[in-house]
Amino acid sequence: MFGFRGGESESTLARLTGYRADAQQKWPTLTYLDLSQIKNEAQLVSKIGERYSLPPAQAQADVTAWMAGKTF
Repeated sequence: MFGFRGGESESTLARLTGYRADAQQKWPTLTYLDLSQIKNEAQLVSKIGERYSLPPAQAQADVTAWMAGKTF
């Protein structure tokens, strides 16, 4: 999701870097390393739930709202 696989275009890299910064702003306890290791939405939901002690449904709702309009 936020980690780079190699071969991405410059525009894709810029977009993902922006999303990572946006995620760190929304969830400040997530580190650069945390975000670079997250590969999909389920992992992001799990990490948000863990760091913020949220029930899974609330973490999912927060991530879904944050992801609205974003292309990964």
